[in-house]
Amino acid sequence: MHEWTPDARELADLELLLSGAYAPLTGFLSSADVTMVVERGRLADGAPWPDPITIALPDEIRSGDRVTLKDPEGAAIAVLTVEERDGHHASGPVEALDAPVYGPFARLRRTPEEVRKDLPDGEILAVTMRGPLDSAALDDVAATAEELEATVLLMPLVFGEGGPAVVRAALKASAQLPGSSVVAVPLAPREDVEIDLELREHVARNYGATEHYAGPAPVVIPGPPHRRGLVVFFTGLSGSGKSTIARGLRDALLERGGRTVTYLDGDVVRQLLSAGLTFSREDRDLNIRRIGFVAAEVARHGGLAICAPIAPYAATRDEVRAMVEEVGADFVLVHVATPLEECERRDRKGLYAKARAGLIPEFTGISDPYEEPDDAELVVDTTGMTIERSVSTVLNLLTSGGWIR
Repeated sequence: MHEWTPDARELADLELLLSGAYAPLTGFLSSADVTMVVERGRLADGAPWPDPITIALPDEIRSGDRVTLKDPEGAAIAVLTVEERDGHHASGPVEALDAPVYGPFARLRRTPEEVRKDLPDGEILAVTMRGPLDSAALDDVAATAEELEATVLLMPLVFGEGGPAVVRAALKASAQLPGSSVVAVPLAPREDVEIDLELREHVARNYGATEHYAGPAPVVIPGPPHRRGLVVFFTGLSGSGKSTIARGLRDALLERGGRTVTYLDGDVVRQLLSAGLTFSREDRDLNIRRIGFVAAEVARHGGLAICAPIAPYAATRDEVRAMVEEVGADFVLVHVATPLEECERRDRKGLYAKARAGLIPEFTGISDPYEEPDDAELVVDTTGMTIERSVSTVLNLLTSGGWIR
């Protein structure tokens, strides 16, 4: 049997499938399923399911395979029986193996069946929330509940870093709405507003709602750049000068003060965080993901992380950017685009000579490709450029972007 760890959105959908919040859905759909009226995806009025509740799986997993789905800590949650493949996505029913392990406000993560048992008879007004209810929305909910003679069920939609804050807002609102109750639901937001509202209403009805009130979208006002977490990610060939610039940037920032700085050099990380990894593509990707994870954790708490690996593959760099942006931090990619000829001329560590002699397999730029980024915020060629000027170029970008003052 195969094993796979879904991403955060897929895990949230899996929890809703297993809890019955997505009933009558009992498994993941393919994107093609959404264009058809399929029996397991029918809504009450016979319309097709509004959103492709999908899961992406590796190509080696095929129709007919069974896959154990695990959480990020390795706990087995469910088994997916793959019925069809649609590109990278798979469709098929899921069966529970164990209850998910919850974090903050675990007591409020209840199934629809548990919630319905505790609701009184009569009208139920479900209020789905992705952010706090302002005074106008709170008054509107109270007036609607009074008009309908309904009990209020507050449903904070918890997904990502902001989940606990939404639950706290719901508990605060509940204190001002006598007789109301709160249930936390891990419904990930959809980009299409109409689809998002359809899913919210459908899930609310599965929790026992007879009426649905969609709370207003939260107004996100990010803090100024110099107060946000930041990852400055250097990429380039061996010998391009990226580590030298990165160290110079670290020193310059420490001299200025005002920000907590963490430096993650590729060679240093390999000695500790990634000890034992080879230089195969898989292990190099894993090394970059580990660097990205640590950098994102630094940025999550408002720190500034500087990374300087080779990071030759665009897809892995994209993963790191996504990790950082998911925690609400900023990501600046610096491509140190010193040509191969110049890097090889320098060859301070003698690596290119060994690669040319066949002593180092899969060496970036010689026997393995370097995918030049097309999304870099800054491109620097250090040929004939002093270290001071290279560092100043990066500092100027960070200053103009408001990340340092």
